Amino acid sequence: MSSTNLLRRLLPAASIAGLALLGTVAGATPVVAQGVGLPLGTKAPAAMLEDLDGNEVQFLDYVEAGKPTLVEFWATWCENCEALQPQLDRIQEEHGDEVNVVAVAVAVSQSVRRVKRHLGEHNPGYPYLWDKKGATVRAYKAPTTSVVVILDAGGTVVYTGSGGDQDLVGEVAKLLGRTAHAGS
Repeated sequence: MSSTNLLRRLLPAASIAGLALLGTVAGATPVVAQGVGLPLGTKAPAAMLEDLDGNEVQFLDYVEAGKPTLVEFWATWCENCEALQPQLDRIQEEHGDEVNVVAVAVAVSQSVRRVKRHLGEHNPGYPYLWDKKGATVRAYKAPTTSVVVILDAGGTVVYTGSGGDQDLVGEVAKLLGRTAHAGS
């Protein structure tokens, strides 16, 4: 393989790895980028992944028609994901009947067993799916963990962002036509 072809194959992976490190290196400012991944206005793409029992499932089966959906691309080792957890818990608690929350566990440096152990310690009340082959990550163009995609009730992307300091409670409140109250 020529050095040019090798560079073309390695450059996308190096870019993704660099972005992931930027968001997780100790002391680094978390990445927050409205517009990361799919462009706003895009219809939610289909993708196959697995539930935590190894059954193949269609991602769009977790996007209930007529109900907004918040999706986080997540990992047990992701500090930004951990920082977002209280907001996801709050959204599930306050708006779980109005908004679907779904975590897509990426199959990078973690196992299904580790994800299940996390769920045993922290029962969030919403589904975690296993993206063993990375099909959902690719379909949603999620370059790193802590990427959040919010779909409106029609399944259209209305928000994308990355990092631990996203205001997900505020974004969901805006989507539902309400005002979020910090800490309430």
